[in-house]
Amino acid sequence: MPGLILYRSLPTRFTINKKLNFFSSAINTCLAVNEGVFSQPMFRYTFIFLLFISATLKAQISETDITSLRNQEDSLALYGHKMIFDSFAENRFHYDSVFIRNLVQSLKTPYSFEYPFDSLTTISRLYAPDSTFRIFTWQVQRDESYYHQEGAIQIKTKGGSLKLFPLFDASDYSSTPADSIRTNKNWIGAIYYNIVMKEFKGKKYYTLFGYDDNDFSSTRKWLEVLTFNTNGEPVFGGNYFDYKDDELKPPQPVSRFLLEYEKDTRARLTYDPEMDMIVFDHLISESNEPQKKFTLIPDGDYEGFKWQNGKWVHVTKLFNQALKDGQAPRPEPLYDKEGSTIKPPTNN
Repeated sequence: MPGLILYRSLPTRFTINKKLNFFSSAINTCLAVNEGVFSQPMFRYTFIFLLFISATLKAQISETDITSLRNQEDSLALYGHKMIFDSFAENRFHYDSVFIRNLVQSLKTPYSFEYPFDSLTTISRLYAPDSTFRIFTWQVQRDESYYHQEGAIQIKTKGGSLKLFPLFDASDYSSTPADSIRTNKNWIGAIYYNIVMKEFKGKKYYTLFGYDDNDFSSTRKWLEVLTFNTNGEPVFGGNYFDYKDDELKPPQPVSRFLLEYEKDTRARLTYDPEMDMIVFDHLISESNEPQKKFTLIPDGDYEGFKWQNGKWVHVTKLFNQALKDGQAPRPEPLYDKEGSTIKPPTNN
């Protein structure tokens, strides 16, 4: 079953629309009651602006379509639950297919991008920080040794029509999944639990944080930089991770970063907004066999990546936990390559 799924949804425009409609009615009432005050230019321009926003939002998604989407969402929630929790693998894959067909049908509703699908708790639903796209991901389990990821990227369009890129998991056919740039047609599957947006020379880079149950012996977490080419098509991976080779990390050059570790342990791979850094656990092999990823566990230290000149640059050690006798735990400050102080990670 999925070991980690985190969700984030944005306020829907149709909810805001209702509030603005109410506010607009109040404005009209006030105008009628006290024409002298509200006829002043400052108030008049403010009210006109709010009324314009209200009318714009009202055109985005109709109440009829909202009702239809809610009904479809009820069915999707049922199929989504069964594709994860049904007792038989063949049923789980069957409901996965049914879920996909119904999800695509729902997304064909005009302006469906604004509808959050909040009750779909067995899948991940993430909006990009700039709200230009959202990404759905989930996984289906055959048995303890096989997990298959599914997903789709929905692009926000001006006219509200559907622009969708299905994601096809090619992990089963990739012996070295960290070393290649990919499209949606040969995607390295993961359940995404966070998106961090960075910019460099006017281009946007979306770093995806992904989880994969992998198999019965190890778990994987991925860092994947997503960009869009000149045709607006998604591109997964690239030369965005700068670190020196060691026995624990994928050998350079890499197109995505992998943290693989023992199945029964937990390892952090997260973004700390206060530090403006990616933070992850430093791993060691409990059997002194680092080539065997299923023996790797956290040792209490942290590594990280700092965004510099269009790349995530590796920071070897975030702080030193070595203590003298009788000394309370207190992180010692270290510095990144530019000499700036690096703070210890916050608890997430």
